[in-house]
Order: sequence, then structure tokens, then C-alpha cells
Amino acid sequence: MRQAFTLYLRLVSIRIRSQMQYRASFLLDVFSNAVVVGVSFLTLALVLQKFDGIGGWKLWEVAFLYGMVEIAFGLMDMVFSGFDPSFFGKRVRLGSFDQMLLKPVNIEIQVLSSEFVLRRLGRVLEGLIVLILAITNLDIQWTIVKGLYIPIVIGGMVCFFGGLFIVGATITFWTVESIEAINILTYGGNEMMAYPIHIYPDWLRRFFTFIVPGVFMNYYPALYILGKADPFHMPAFATWLAPFVGLATLAASLRFWRFGLAHYQSTGT
Repeated sequence: MRQAFTLYLRLVSIRIRSQMQYRASFLLDVFSNAVVVGVSFLTLALVLQKFDGIGGWKLWEVAFLYGMVEIAFGLMDMVFSGFDPSFFGKRVRLGSFDQMLLKPVNIEIQVLSSEFVLRRLGRVLEGLIVLILAITNLDIQWTIVKGLYIPIVIGGMVCFFGGLFIVGATITFWTVESIEAINILTYGGNEMMAYPIHIYPDWLRRFFTFIVPGVFMNYYPALYILGKADPFHMPAFATWLAPFVGLATLAASLRFWRFGLAHYQSTGT
């Protein structure tokens, strides 16, 4: 395990050095990434100010949700880019994944380190700025547990979205091309989790509670940290499910990945 982690760090360092060869271009990429996401939040802020919130949540309460999920998704998109179904499907179709299988190196390490998109730092920084602004503008009754729980929740969301990327990548073993349904769960799930879940229709809320349990990743931790009441009266332990759901999703996705590998047939490219 230690050897695999060391190898991963070496491969990723190569990716980072290659992206830093043209630093001006890299900085512009990071900046543009942050601006695109930032404009999206500014649009949201203008709408919320006009209507004085959404679903009983004020601007900075929604900003807290938004900042948390943007940090997590940006980190995930940076680390798990190799498993992004839209790119991984091309590897399967063009035969470059077959070349990976021939190398005497752990295949998961190879796929993870095949892409490390450092410009996603722009999205992470934008999310961090929004989260800090939200915290400074909210009257949160802080405790040590709340302070420590924030990075744990973010880590859980990284595992959760990373697991969904792995599931999408595995499906391309059979479909070759990525399917849009996975984007609904990943990018769509990211958008959904940036808002209070009770504003959505019942069928969508049930789907993201009992099928793909995204509701436990951001909404319930935010209820606890912000001191808001639970409109659905879920058990008290729902607040603490975020890291467990995230790790369980990642573990289940890796088992599915192994199943896919065992049944993988090359496209012959």
C-alpha cells in the first residue's frame, strides 16, 4: 500500500510539473475556472437577494451549502479526473486502457494518476471564498465538533462524487461511450446539493435520499452546523452519515470496478 501511494505521488508530480511548464497559461486557466464558477454564484446571489432567500433559507445559508459542495467537487474533479466517464470512455474506445492493463503497475493507480487537472484549484478557491464569506456573515454557534466536522464532510463528499465517477467509468466497459445518466448524478448532483433539499419535488428528494443518498452529504451536516430544524424529522444520526455514506459509496464503486475489470473485453482498437 505504501509503495503504491509513493508511486501515485511520483506520477502525479510529473503531471503537475508538465502543467506548470507554462505558468502564465496555468494561472489564467485557474483564474478563468474560478471566474466561471464565481459568476454562477453571483447570479444566484442576485436572485436570492431579490426574493429574500429560497425555501426559508437566506442568501448566506445557501452560500454555506454552495461553498461546501464546490470545494468538494473541485477537489474530486482534480483527483479523480482519470475516472471521469467522458474521458475514460475515450480511453476504452481508442485502446489506451488496454495499454495500461499490460503494465505491471496497479491499474487504479495508473488511472488515477493519468489525469490530475490542477486548474480545478480555481473552483476549489472560489468555493473556499464563498464558504468563508458565508461563515463570517452567519451567526453560527460554534463548537469544536462543528469546526472539525466541516473538513470531514468535505472529505466525505469527495469520496461520494469520486465513487460516482468510478461507477460511470466502469459502465463504459460495456457501453464504450459514457452515458448522460451518470452526468445527472455527478454534475447534476453537485448542483442539487448546492441548495436546500426541501425545495425539490418529492420524487427527486426520495431518489437522492434512498437511491443515491446525496441528501446526507451536505444538507444534513449544514442543518446541524447552522442550527436549523429538520423539516423531514429524520433520525438524529442522519447528521453524522456524511463520511460513512461517502466511504461506502467509494468502496462499493471499487467493487463494481473490479467486477467490470473481470468482465472487460477490449474494443480491439
